[in-house]
Amino acid sequence: MIDLYTWPTPNGHKIHIMLEETGLKYNVIPVDIRAGDQFKPEYLKINPNNKMPTIVDPDGPGGKRFPLMESGAILIYLAEKTGKFLPTEAVARYTALQWLFFQIAHVGPMLGQAHHFRDAAPEKIQYAINRYTNEAKRIYGVINKRLQDAPFMAGDYSIADMAIFPWLRSYEKQGVAIEEYPTLKRWFDTIAARPAVQRAVKVLADKSTPKPLDEKTRAIMYGDQQYARR
Repeated sequence: MIDLYTWPTPNGHKIHIMLEETGLKYNVIPVDIRAGDQFKPEYLKINPNNKMPTIVDPDGPGGKRFPLMESGAILIYLAEKTGKFLPTEAVARYTALQWLFFQIAHVGPMLGQAHHFRDAAPEKIQYAINRYTNEAKRIYGVINKRLQDAPFMAGDYSIADMAIFPWLRSYEKQGVAIEEYPTLKRWFDTIAARPAVQRAVKVLADKSTPKPLDEKTRAIMYGDQQYARR
């Protein structure tokens, strides 16, 4: 059984979805990023970047215990382990990988910044709000245009869709009206209706109730504790 160290965030949900879709058995170990669990020495041994998610596969390559961090790498690993959701034919495979990397390089970082400056930042910086909101809308446009040519990001449903979908669930906080992207919305609704996805977004859902950030939590997530040298 795979140990999954996670929290109910978009990056966590990527792996929840993949595990549910593949049917692999997994054990959820919460990493409360608001309380600082990501900085505990035992966690840093398997993820020195103090982020989540991380998996530990007791039956990794060569039958040995294998810890793995970074959600994109985890998705590829699980796809290759199961032979699911990542094509083996070259063109189809690299098409899926390019959209996976698009999520890692653009969707996550830019939408995360939009969410932060619009909702979590202690002061409202209009330049940052405008910059990242506009970039969020541009990214939604790229996805919408791609989906005019294919039902899913790589043609068939794949890890690329699993990676992008969770980040779009907070479109309102990113300053986006999803109805302005009808092809994207069709894709979004199709994925949201998948039974595995519905199970996946419920993982640790009881922990995801928004709470105001107090100074201690802010320091953990965005301040001194986050940037302390370890």
